[in-house]
Amino acid sequence: MAGIYIHVPFCKQACHYCDFHFSTQLGKKEAMIQAIKKEIELRKDEFKNNTVETIYFGGGTPSVLNIAEVETLIRAVYENYQVVENPEITLEANPDDLTDHKIVELSKSPINRLSIGVQSFFDEDLKLMNRAHSSNEAIKSLSVATDYFDNISIDLIYGIPGMDNKRWKANIEKALSFELPHISSYALTIEPKTALKKFIEKGIVADVDDEQAQEQFNILVEVLEKNDYVNYEISNFGKQDYFSKNNTSYWQGKKYIGIGPSAHSFDGQNRSWNIRNNPKYIKALEMQQLPLEKETLSKTDRYNEYIMTGLRTIWGVSLEKIELDFGQTCLDYLNKQAEKYLEGHLLFVDDGKLLATKKGKFLVDGIASDLFMINLES
Repeated sequence: MAGIYIHVPFCKQACHYCDFHFSTQLGKKEAMIQAIKKEIELRKDEFKNNTVETIYFGGGTPSVLNIAEVETLIRAVYENYQVVENPEITLEANPDDLTDHKIVELSKSPINRLSIGVQSFFDEDLKLMNRAHSSNEAIKSLSVATDYFDNISIDLIYGIPGMDNKRWKANIEKALSFELPHISSYALTIEPKTALKKFIEKGIVADVDDEQAQEQFNILVEVLEKNDYVNYEISNFGKQDYFSKNNTSYWQGKKYIGIGPSAHSFDGQNRSWNIRNNPKYIKALEMQQLPLEKETLSKTDRYNEYIMTGLRTIWGVSLEKIELDFGQTCLDYLNKQAEKYLEGHLLFVDDGKLLATKKGKFLVDGIASDLFMINLES
């Protein structure tokens, strides 16, 4: 099984914390749709021996597309690839785009999963992040969407400057009131060259408090697990049978094709990425050219990537797989590097798998980097 990710590089406005590739100029939207459609067609041979299990519209803000545009791209996938009978087809959406009419239209389309970028149910947080929607729009969109969609996920952000634990708990409780089957939640990260980074440097906005962010992550895990959510990946919580198939395929190393400017692809051995420039992307596809770069992952790259993705999930890092795929020397190195984290109760071994403890989850990216190999022979 494999997946197709479609990057829609448009947003109504720029969020202060975002460093994803997007444009707020929608004048080239139709040309972009045609270019994305052409890339879907040109890359079909990459999946000639694979079946598509998931189609994911990310961005940017895919909900700026109208229903006809969404269906045009889905149809292009079906015309060029083998697709399973009931694929997971996800559309990322912002609450301000989800009018009652838009939700009804989407429910009649092949889209069967919504990922709604709520981020916070408090207007002061939304204004700080320069989100395009209000708290009332978030609540209204969810009230209507839950009538038409069974499979809904929302995004929430913790560690926002000025958001205390009381407000964070209220955010979680509001999300729970909608009985959603999936919640994704991320710590606010200050990326270089973003507006938020500049505001913090100028003292306009307080810096992120890492200790409070960790407290809020622990609150999140505790509350959601009490409400029968499984923390199947550090930032993702799902009810049984509602784990994101698209995201799970990434963490389990399945193949995927990334379509659209800046989108990444992976075939098990090679990684490729498209140009991060809308006009150049469109021009290349008009000339029947794929505007991408490609690299073959070294043994070191594949080991390090498996450590990073494995530790973030409930499936962990298989010690048997490390030995089979990378050799005894690698396994010995991993065991030695992991010792201090095992002793510190940040990692544990269960059924031959190395996993992060509840205490270690928030620190897992740093732990993983300490387990990385610098150089392995190919």
